[in-house]
Amino acid sequence: MPSCKKSFEKEPSDFIGPENYFKTEEQLNYALNGVYSTLAESGLYANNMIARLGLDADQSYNRYSHDEASVSDYNYTSADTKILAYWRALYLGINRANLLLENIDKPDMDNGKREKIKGQTLFLRAYFYFLLVIRFGDVPLVLNTVSSASSEALQVARTPVKEVYHKILEDMEAASLLVDDIDVVGSGGRISKSAVWGIMARVCLYMAGNPINDVSKYAEAREWAEKVITSGKHQLNPSFQQIFINYAQDKYDYKESIWEVEFWGNGTGIYTNLGGYVGRNNGIGSTEDPNVGYAAGMSRTSTVLFKLYDANDLRRDWSIAPFRYVGDAPAVATNWNASQIAERYCGKWRRIYETVLPRSTTRTSQNFPILRYSDVLLMFAEADNFIDDNDGTQRHEAINKVRRRGFGKPVDVPDASIDFTGMDKAAFLEQIQNERSRELAFECLRKDDLIRWNIFLSSMKYALNDITSTTTAATDAKRTFTNVSARDVLWPIPLYELGVNKKLVQNSGW
Repeated sequence: MPSCKKSFEKEPSDFIGPENYFKTEEQLNYALNGVYSTLAESGLYANNMIARLGLDADQSYNRYSHDEASVSDYNYTSADTKILAYWRALYLGINRANLLLENIDKPDMDNGKREKIKGQTLFLRAYFYFLLVIRFGDVPLVLNTVSSASSEALQVARTPVKEVYHKILEDMEAASLLVDDIDVVGSGGRISKSAVWGIMARVCLYMAGNPINDVSKYAEAREWAEKVITSGKHQLNPSFQQIFINYAQDKYDYKESIWEVEFWGNGTGIYTNLGGYVGRNNGIGSTEDPNVGYAAGMSRTSTVLFKLYDANDLRRDWSIAPFRYVGDAPAVATNWNASQIAERYCGKWRRIYETVLPRSTTRTSQNFPILRYSDVLLMFAEADNFIDDNDGTQRHEAINKVRRRGFGKPVDVPDASIDFTGMDKAAFLEQIQNERSRELAFECLRKDDLIRWNIFLSSMKYALNDITSTTTAATDAKRTFTNVSARDVLWPIPLYELGVNKKLVQNSGW
């Protein structure tokens, strides 16, 4: 203190606040990058959502010792740190979006470019709220930045879930009119009309199902999915495997991968915090051979998932690796035997294909999909099946395209050996449910699908019974599926947030 030349100043000279920022187009784009970066937070797609939050439900279980007695195995409380990290990351992103939207008119710039920034920001904020509402139910709907850190400013009650959904759709539809077509955007790393339409179809399907059960939303879901299909800008990659090799090699294929979370680098140099854990959390274990790439192998398959696949379905042995790595110098790919189904790792994100070297034991550059074209086709088929106002040709062809690709067949050529035809609504819905699991396994969608179909608890019980009857080795899987109860349909409001915001009320059962 004696060496200080000036007394303490309340307003630091190097502080950049809203009043002296947002003055240029470049600064708006920097702020937009900050909103996008929310997706790559550790509490979301960079780390925790990948195999550590139980989002794959009956498809898999977590066998990572550090995650025992936590949300991944359904043995947790409202004080769980991963639940808090999820909540905080999303409200951080919402605050970033609110700040940008409040200052978006400040710079003197081309208005068309301004509108594109606005559209992306509106959509991202809506998506953040979507991730909140499907996991917590009613949540505070905050559409302006909090101007004060006082305790009064932080007291915001939970908004009814239907109102939150209404705002989500309102903002997404507004965004769809402002953002570019995906061929103009040029990648799945940024928001396009296709991404907005596809996610709106997902939002509408969730509203149509449990617990809201607004069946009028099936028509809207079909409409939004059909806009993606009829845009003429998308098609299935002929190779299911290549989709995931592309994620490992930073290759964009926006015809298939409509929206994905971007990661860079291997955790070293200037990219220290820009890599994720895709392929590390959910990769093939267990070796530290840098030529292969370390994977914690957190995500192991359930026997239920394995049995859903036909032996000739090429997706099975890519999604569920039939081998593991043994040894560290060098690692040897060693096949599992036929009885070791529940020991097998997720195989979709294989680190051996990464081109960023050296392959770090911490971060990877692999991207993670939020929306793929196959998902859009399956959503269209599901919505069309519920409405049932035609002969079913379109919905059958939508699901059959996905199936044909899965079996290595030309997607546009009918194949009686694998195509679905002539099913009633109930039988077709069951096939949609199974096909979504086969196609989208380990992509953080399964639990939410089971909840909206109102079969979450029964499916988890079935997975428990199936594993119990087929193997004695998967004790972690048995513990996970045994722990599930009715309260797990929603997560608890984080205990810390209840302490800060006295207007919050806890979810039932917590």
